[in-house]
Amino acid sequence: MIETERLILSIPTIDDFESFHAMLAESDVYRFLGNAPCPRPESWTKMLRSIGHWKAFDYGIFSVREKATGLYIGETGIGHFQRDLGAGFDPYPEAAWVFAAAGQGKGYATEAADAAHRWFVGLKGEQRTVCIIDPENAPSIRLAEKRGYRAFATHAYRGQTVTAFERFPAAPPVVATRSV
Repeated sequence: MIETERLILSIPTIDDFESFHAMLAESDVYRFLGNAPCPRPESWTKMLRSIGHWKAFDYGIFSVREKATGLYIGETGIGHFQRDLGAGFDPYPEAAWVFAAAGQGKGYATEAADAAHRWFVGLKGEQRTVCIIDPENAPSIRLAEKRGYRAFATHAYRGQTVTAFERFPAAPPVVATRSV
């Protein structure tokens, strides 16, 4: 579990399912994830995938709740989704974030994604990570760019065009030396 100033990030459990499924049925959410509410069986499969990431990789997608209320507001983290987007994408850990309308516009996604990225780097070290975003999803693109992600390709994915982003480890600072 990770606590930030306003949020609690935890490994997802089956108890999160109803809130997760409700989030995927919100128009502000699904318009960037396939243009239709996520059917219950697909939400179930996605929830099980999120839970399974932790077993397979020792990291994955966190459920995100408001600390003050306990309200489920979304998910964020790093996983492996095998999207069949090629060698420049699929082998790399993939960042992801989805927030319910109740969690949007409050800086929660930034706070949670920062915490999840710091946690991942602490566990696995700095390495290249990737993500995909609908090109119309300006808030998500801004969030990715704040995290250091840069667009590098476009792909057709599940009937829509997505932009692939990548983030490389920060370069070590250059230290000026003088020869004597």
